[in-house]
Amino acid sequence: NAGGKYHGGITLGLIDVALFAAMYLLRGVEPAGSVTVDLQAQFIGGGDVARPLDAVVEVLRETRRLGFLRGLVVQDDDLVSSFTATLRKPTTRS
Repeated sequence: NAGGKYHGGITLGLIDVALFAAMYLLRGVEPAGSVTVDLQAQFIGGGDVARPLDAVVEVLRETRRLGFLRGLVVQDDDLVSSFTATLRKPTTRS
């Protein structure tokens, strides 16, 4: 934005992509066919556009159909946002 900080939409986009990456890399859930059911984010600090943003994601629980996740968006030691989310895993058709 005009203040040299990342717009919240950029941060939310990173979070959404990181959620699907975490489910795939940590649990082997294919992103194709998965959807975000719920996403809550708290914007805690402004992210400086001169530095990259990193998303750190933890899978809290996985059921047959859902994944429950939480995480942080950080820049080095600076906290930018925290988030929780629920993803619906792809359904298999027979």
